[in-house]
Amino acid sequence: MAERYANLIGGKWRLGERFHENRNPSDVTDLIGLYAQADAADVDEAVAAGRAAMPAWRSVGLEQRQAMLNRIGTELMDRSAELGELLSREEGKPLAEGRGEVFRAGQFFTYYAAEVLRQLGENADSVRPGIEIDIRREPMGLVAVVSPWNFPTATASWKIAPALAYGNTVIWKPANETPASAFALADIIHRAGLPDGAFQLLMGPGAVVGNGLASHRGIDAITFTGSYEVGCQVAVAAAANLTKFQLELGSKNALLIMDDADLDLAVAASIGGGYSGTGQKCTASSRLVVHEKVHDAFVGKLGAAVAALKVGHALADGTQVGPVVSERQLAANLAWMDRARAAGAEVIGGGERLRLTHDGFYMAPALLTGTTNAMDFNREEMFAPIAAVQKVNSYEEGLSVVNDTRFGLVAGIFTSSLARATHFRRHVETGCVTVNLPTAGTDYHVPFGGRKDSSFGSREQGRSAAEFYTQVKTAYVRAGEPE
Repeated sequence: MAERYANLIGGKWRLGERFHENRNPSDVTDLIGLYAQADAADVDEAVAAGRAAMPAWRSVGLEQRQAMLNRIGTELMDRSAELGELLSREEGKPLAEGRGEVFRAGQFFTYYAAEVLRQLGENADSVRPGIEIDIRREPMGLVAVVSPWNFPTATASWKIAPALAYGNTVIWKPANETPASAFALADIIHRAGLPDGAFQLLMGPGAVVGNGLASHRGIDAITFTGSYEVGCQVAVAAAANLTKFQLELGSKNALLIMDDADLDLAVAASIGGGYSGTGQKCTASSRLVVHEKVHDAFVGKLGAAVAALKVGHALADGTQVGPVVSERQLAANLAWMDRARAAGAEVIGGGERLRLTHDGFYMAPALLTGTTNAMDFNREEMFAPIAAVQKVNSYEEGLSVVNDTRFGLVAGIFTSSLARATHFRRHVETGCVTVNLPTAGTDYHVPFGGRKDSSFGSREQGRSAAEFYTQVKTAYVRAGEPE
């Protein structure tokens, strides 16, 4: 009998009546566990508990709060090998990536533990004589966190850690595809000693739990990472109650490979950006915009590198590309390949389902050439191990192609020209830019976010997180005359 895992509501673990089967995408015969599914009544109860816990959590001393967050971060880093294996087992990314993600999640908590003691206000003299002004940030209140499955521990952590650091209580709704990682993180946070209700876990379907939180009048702020379509639904639901919301949505990131680029470096970045994590990440470089002078040489090198990628079980030695997360995702990826062929793209290699020793959702990484920005696979996020090459005849055309998208998360350029790199940094229409680096890979101590349809609201990560998780209070004080 598979083990059952509970939700955390008001400081108590609750099993409920319905459960979700969590199976390994590398081997669907591997049942990881049964995970409780919250209902509308659980949402109401969690909101009530979260609001009731606010005074207790805000009264916790700064050093005590810092110690709690440090405890969470340290345990994540200490257990990164164990929990990274669990993450890879249920999500499908290779073991090294799973372990690295859990370790990074620990760094988010230790970073924000330090931020607890760095919450400094401002002061000013009033334009009126004898009056002083105190400006400080206070917690938003009860924050709902809705996180995706592709980085189930890291993305959740970079939302939960600042929310708690700035004194908010939290209800976390993780993706149903990766409940094991969610339960493990929730257990660590729960054991850190927070007051009952300060942090809660609600696993369950988005239509019930996600929508329930987004539309609940008891939620003060909601932070969401996921698809553009679902993000718009969150925005509409939250706006009805004037709930503060923050959205990290889709992307269609591009790398511009110029004629003076280091091609070996550009190929390595294209592999890391486009195919690591099976292409299932918002920072993936699925558009490769290449100058005509180096196009053939670049495609030859990249095609060979893609063909050499080892696809296999996420926990197996040597695996570079694991399975996609689910059968539904695999079907969507294969449909994109059909559309690419129908549009006239040339498939250099890959794109088919692979039948390996284990029964999993495996796909051969694909490289497309002869593509244009008019083709739908170059317009929409695929979340697949597929990259498409577009040929351009100048830097100006390349920049125009890179910017010709409704998304604006990350873009990169490979060039040896400082002037070109500087111009690109200033004129590309994205929230993040890379020069001679992959589009994937961000640091936790600086802002992260996009433009256009990729993001809405203040930036995540670093000290910018305070803009979302706090609200400003301005106090006027008449000091009076000394006696």
